[in-house]
Amino acid sequence: MAPAGIAPDALDRPHFIGIGGAGMSGVAKVLVQRGARVAGSDSKDSPIVAALRELGATVHLGHAAGNVASDATSVVVSSAIRADNLELVAARERGIPVVHRSDALAALMDGHRPIAVAGTHGKTTTTSMLAVSLRTLGLDPSYVIGGDLDAPGSSAEHGGGEIFVAEADESDRSFHKYAPEVAIILNVELDHHANYASMDEIYDSFRTFVERVRPGGTLVISADHDGARELTAQLAGREGLRVLTYGEAADADVRVLDVVPHGLTSEVTVRFAEALGGGEVTFTVSVPGRHYAHNAVAALAAGAALDVPARDLAPAIASYTGVKRRLQLKGTAAEVQVIDSYAHHPTEIAADLEAIRGGAGEGRVLVVFQPHLFSRTQELGAEMGEALALADASVVLDIYPAREDPVPGITSDLVIDAARHHGADVTAEHDRSAIPGLIAGMAKPGDLVLTMGAGDVTDLGPEILARLQTRRARSALRSPASRES
Repeated sequence: MAPAGIAPDALDRPHFIGIGGAGMSGVAKVLVQRGARVAGSDSKDSPIVAALRELGATVHLGHAAGNVASDATSVVVSSAIRADNLELVAARERGIPVVHRSDALAALMDGHRPIAVAGTHGKTTTTSMLAVSLRTLGLDPSYVIGGDLDAPGSSAEHGGGEIFVAEADESDRSFHKYAPEVAIILNVELDHHANYASMDEIYDSFRTFVERVRPGGTLVISADHDGARELTAQLAGREGLRVLTYGEAADADVRVLDVVPHGLTSEVTVRFAEALGGGEVTFTVSVPGRHYAHNAVAALAAGAALDVPARDLAPAIASYTGVKRRLQLKGTAAEVQVIDSYAHHPTEIAADLEAIRGGAGEGRVLVVFQPHLFSRTQELGAEMGEALALADASVVLDIYPAREDPVPGITSDLVIDAARHHGADVTAEHDRSAIPGLIAGMAKPGDLVLTMGAGDVTDLGPEILARLQTRRARSALRSPASRES
């Protein structure tokens, strides 16, 4: 059964514009696995595109009107696709239905027991934890995540079970399309400034999302985060909605009693309210940081809402070992670890730096930071800079524009000036190609290097490792032992 506005056969032969994107590729993959004849286009080849082709999707490189097949039943777009895209223009001229990615995802969830994970931060991690742990328990969920778990194309899977876990994006209000049995709200903050002008608009949007929860369904929401608590208060008295809170607050239904770091892992102890059966559970989270521990507890609470016993789900969460770009270890060279972080909002930056500090030991934490979006930097650049002061040293690149046009006067200097104001050791670098050599010259054995941001800064990790390895080789050649031999 297709959601309102989508013809029943619209997703039989869909064409995806930007099919290799993190959000689009997952929906495309599940459709292929369900038997749809999927096609699409992307600006460049990639491992994700290769994985889709391997499954049977037809993928064109570059955008052209002729890429859209004559028998396409729909053209699927995301909010990032511009109105003048040649394939989108062709679809409209030919009368082919244009379907937003969120509507396609809503159609995939229909007939299942959906869990929709929302919040300003932590959506991908929490969705991934749920998907992995439920798979570990043999429940065979379907899922669509905004990032790859291990290999390219692992951001989604069509499962045979009744549960469907999906990341719910608030950035463009597309999460209003879903009707989950369980909604998770991790936190509520002002972000996505191109679409939201105030916290009042944010609260209004999240209330609309909660109103879409199925009658008798459950809202799992943070008991610690100020914005989440305010939203909970605004929802008080709503009939047909069960609310489960989690966190360190004394009144949390699933209360975090302790988070004990062990290098790049954590041991978490929680207590369940009597209404949930009571008792305590201790389990391991295989990624560092208190915020990731809270993501795991949100997943645990969602499992309780679906009657998945905590004594089973808690140890299964330990099978989650991370998702690409969420404090992902890219490698080690010259005794320097290089880690990739997707953090781009000040709260995320601070949380990841605090998390990684616990695993750094005596080493320093060095950051290569790339601000993401002109609108976000305009509103939050000062806070980004303040968060970077938690690092021992930072190198800041130019703003990654993504879908935005430049804004006069808005540059990465907003971040750099704020970081220096808070005592940070920060270097501006406009030449991206200079970064590997710069970092290789700064890093010492035992240091941790973070490539941080939502743009293409992630591509620098392997280049930094290669330069570190070259430095090590040259150092070995200059060593006394080498000269004696």
